[in-house]
Amino acid sequence: MGTSMAKTPRKLVSCVLLDLDGTILNTDGIVSDVVRGYLVKYKKQWDGKIAHKIVGKTPYEAATTLVEEYELPLTTDELLSDINPILSTKWCDIKAQPGANRLINHLRGHGVTLALVSNSSKANIETKISFHHGWRESFSVIIGGDEVAHPKPSPEIYIEAAKRLEVNPSNCLVIEDSLPGVSAGKAAGMEVVAVPSVPKQSHLFTDTDEVINSLLDLRLENWGLPPFEDWIEGTLPLEPWYIGGPVIKGFGRGSKVLGIPTANLSTEDYSDLVSEHPSGVYFGWAGLAAKGVYKMVMSIGWNPYFNNTEKTIEPWLLHDFKEDFYGKDLRLAIVGYIRPETNFPSLESLVAKIHQDRDVAEKALELPMYSKYRDDPYLKVRLSTIYQHRRSRSILPSKWGVGVFKNSKKESTTQMEFNFQTDKRFNTIPQVELFNKLNNYHRIFKLLLRSLWNLKHNQLLILI
Repeated sequence: MGTSMAKTPRKLVSCVLLDLDGTILNTDGIVSDVVRGYLVKYKKQWDGKIAHKIVGKTPYEAATTLVEEYELPLTTDELLSDINPILSTKWCDIKAQPGANRLINHLRGHGVTLALVSNSSKANIETKISFHHGWRESFSVIIGGDEVAHPKPSPEIYIEAAKRLEVNPSNCLVIEDSLPGVSAGKAAGMEVVAVPSVPKQSHLFTDTDEVINSLLDLRLENWGLPPFEDWIEGTLPLEPWYIGGPVIKGFGRGSKVLGIPTANLSTEDYSDLVSEHPSGVYFGWAGLAAKGVYKMVMSIGWNPYFNNTEKTIEPWLLHDFKEDFYGKDLRLAIVGYIRPETNFPSLESLVAKIHQDRDVAEKALELPMYSKYRDDPYLKVRLSTIYQHRRSRSILPSKWGVGVFKNSKKESTTQMEFNFQTDKRFNTIPQVELFNKLNNYHRIFKLLLRSLWNLKHNQLLILI
């Protein structure tokens, strides 16, 4: 199971105080998208490097930082005036952080007192949580940054929350994603667990009582609270999620350095999806074109031993393949979680842990709750529909399902590829049914293409 950097708890707690943005809601992704689009107006490019400077701040403080860092020709109030209306239309799209619903439902079900404490305004908090079923009634107290004179990192907001709950601050556990939030909780005399929302920043949280990789790794029993009871054979079942694409060449260390042949996938078309999921070790099923469906264990993250600069996906198909399959379509159904990403003192200890992860995954995937996903239609659908033609036309593939036909004087075999998999919109089971229907129309498309050959236009655009 997962590990965390934990100190021995000084005392047991009776209530839990949760931060909102970045802790139980993935607000950062929405804000980054809006800011990125807004900065284009001033020919500036959002690179995310100042994300750590605005996490945990009040909206006004965050806006001030943006104005100063990007040297924008407007005031903080003007920036908020421009951005707030855009953000207000996006709150309905904010997803819960992985493990957030599990945590809230578990604590509520066991009668543990919950409070929501955020630097956002009270109205803003109410709006955001209204899109998440059962959240509003789960919290005995909800307090916003506009209800106190001094928001985080001042302890005032947490002290006020304890007062409204009628509990001693020392009996409270705070869960925060930012340094200002951690400082506020500790200054209020509370126990604090940090779940950093900015990647590769865990080493900065020196004042907290525990640092965990994600809410999936929270061990409530460490604080005298009712433990989760959903871990099975060292694994945590997840709502399945899907990703796929052609196998690409990775860092060249899988087979050569680790002795473990991983099948790397590009994250370029799935950056949003990958960023939503915590770094760590997962497992599930892999569908490999023209090969079959295999057990799979995979890592998502920066691989701290090698200190990657980008978040990567590295699946290990648990089968002895006799040859490489670079360029082959690979589809993954991720069904469970094993542990958080962590560093290792040696290459040998890293390799030993990876093999242990393999053993855990292989055993777990025999369980009915996991084995049933072997037959998931997503794993078996063809990612691209290819049509072969022997005439004087070449067809350019496009990830948007668009084929552009151009005249060519050379006789050649050409193809048309509709690669729906590279479009994130086609990553759900309902779309699998659409793929199957399109494949059934293969003959119709061929007849249509033949009838179009006689047209005299220099190029023809076909949209599906």
